[in-house]
Amino acid sequence: MLTKAIKRKTYQQQFILLMLSLLTVLMTNIASAASIDSLRFWTSPDRTRLVFGVSSPLEYKVFTLDNPPRIVMDIKGAKFSAKIPALPKNHKLVSRIRQGERNKNDLRLVLDLKKAIKPKTFLLKPNASYGHRLVLDVYPEKRKNGVASSVATKTATSQLNKKWIVAIDAGHGGEDPGAKGHRGTREKDVVLKIAKKLASLVNKQPGMKAVLIRSGDYYIGLRKRMQKARAARADFFVSIHADAFKDQRAHGSSVYVLSNRGASSEVARWLANSENAADLVGGVSLGGKDDVLASVLLDLSVNATKDASTDVAARVLKNLRGLGHVHKKTVQRAGFMVLKSPDIPSILVETAFISNRKEESKLRSSAHQTKIAKAIFKGLKSYYNSQSIPTSYIASNRYKIRSGDTLSAIAVRHHVSIKALKRANSIKTDRIRIGQVLKIPS
Repeated sequence: MLTKAIKRKTYQQQFILLMLSLLTVLMTNIASAASIDSLRFWTSPDRTRLVFGVSSPLEYKVFTLDNPPRIVMDIKGAKFSAKIPALPKNHKLVSRIRQGERNKNDLRLVLDLKKAIKPKTFLLKPNASYGHRLVLDVYPEKRKNGVASSVATKTATSQLNKKWIVAIDAGHGGEDPGAKGHRGTREKDVVLKIAKKLASLVNKQPGMKAVLIRSGDYYIGLRKRMQKARAARADFFVSIHADAFKDQRAHGSSVYVLSNRGASSEVARWLANSENAADLVGGVSLGGKDDVLASVLLDLSVNATKDASTDVAARVLKNLRGLGHVHKKTVQRAGFMVLKSPDIPSILVETAFISNRKEESKLRSSAHQTKIAKAIFKGLKSYYNSQSIPTSYIASNRYKIRSGDTLSAIAVRHHVSIKALKRANSIKTDRIRIGQVLKIPS
């Protein structure tokens, strides 16, 4: 009995020692798990974003200090093994990034600022391209109503010149590279180059003006892209992407417009959102309108927008077909967020499959990028010429009536009231005829 008791005690001691050993290993792994392995930053017109690549989830706190202004980030039990990137000397917000040990165990990161600002931080889970990330957003001071003066100036100028404004959206950007090709080609880089080439073509066309939603390598949220187009009073929205598929044989371009289901869900969202209700939809504020009238006005705007979107999409697809194989022979419909503006006709162009080796090589070519931009531009220009008198340099003061047009739809499309439209054209009834040219009042 004594021998059994001794053996039992020995086993208990061995078990305890084993558990202590495992706990020690576990604690060591936990202590060494939190490390900053990379640091990337992007500056966009409305913020600077720093993305810290971390080996595992971590605990942190952020606060600001004055005299001089600084942002301080304390990260518990972390080590810094990344390279601090060099900031441009003329950076408007941040002058320097530095790091050091705190309490012999924690990490302290400090951003020396050029002005007092408030930070925003959050953690991101791993995705196909990156592991765990800690994101720090630094926002500059905003002007009245939260609109930067540059955007307000652009909007005022565009209204004064009465040009047909095309918002050009290069997909992805910043920490979101999009799809990747076999040679490491990143979608975000290719589509930005195409977007800039398209913008150049649009700006050379009398009566048209381009607004780049993203002009550099930084990320913009999907709904924010739509909001930026609205802030610029865009008349049309083009989102440019490069497709990808697990089977590298997939190839060709496609053009998308918003699906009926996507349009219906967005209409419901607008009617339910008080902020949207007070905004201009097709030139008419929904604020103060009863539910039925607001719904009718919004449906008119959405229907006119869908018609214009489909028209342009078909023209762009026809021109892309001239460059080679198209993946889908007809205009496709999907619920993409960037296509959901109820009063801005919008299309999304999948230029090619970056996952296809041959098409990846083409997408890397500046000459082929130019061909894609020209194909999209020809579709836009064709639609633009069908909507206005070709000899006029003012895109918005004339409109040629086409089959299916109604006075209400034309008024919504050009942001004017039916009453003003009738008065400008001495129209007494709702009758209009195909080919008739209407004056569009300012």
